[in-house]
Amino acid sequence: MRSLLTLCVALLLGAAPAVAQTPAPVTTPAADAAIPPPGKTYSQHDVLAAADDAFGKGAEGLSDLLRRVFDDMGEPDGYIVGREAGGAIVVGVRYGSGTLFHKVEGQMPVFWTGPSLGFDLGADGSKAFILVYHLHDSNDLFRRYAAVQGKAYFIGGASAQYLRHDDVVLVPVTLGVGWRLGINAGWLHFTRETRYLPF
Repeated sequence: MRSLLTLCVALLLGAAPAVAQTPAPVTTPAADAAIPPPGKTYSQHDVLAAADDAFGKGAEGLSDLLRRVFDDMGEPDGYIVGREAGGAIVVGVRYGSGTLFHKVEGQMPVFWTGPSLGFDLGADGSKAFILVYHLHDSNDLFRRYAAVQGKAYFIGGASAQYLRHDDVVLVPVTLGVGWRLGINAGWLHFTRETRYLPF
């Protein structure tokens, strides 16, 4: 009764009754807003074409090996095309040089060296193709990368080994020429200039 009387008085005095305000809905960013915009990684098609240019079309096992890496890691930020050579009598060394193709930062020359220790004998020379993941700043490439245990593939004449430093992952893919026997463990050190000491 009292509320009805209050409403009537309000109407007589010309005041509008208070209306409950409904808060505006809060909008949140779309769930896919955290997904990086397209164009910052290389597609599988791009990588396969670059690998074919580096090694020649029809290289045994290459396409299957790269697809296996894509299944594991997705699309890379970049890749390195180059050559490397090495040799070992228990203690080994390897030297390489090439060009980094980074989707955002373009191209630059890179060099790498590394020792190896283990049951290893022989010498080899090979073309090198290295997939590069989580490299948001190309300056972060220039450091030492140790092998990730249990992450190595051999398909046909191609091989791939996973290397890591912090978040950056490198996956060197090689097709060997010559011969190399055994297993080895070591690291790769990437630099801006040629180095003669492999350590």
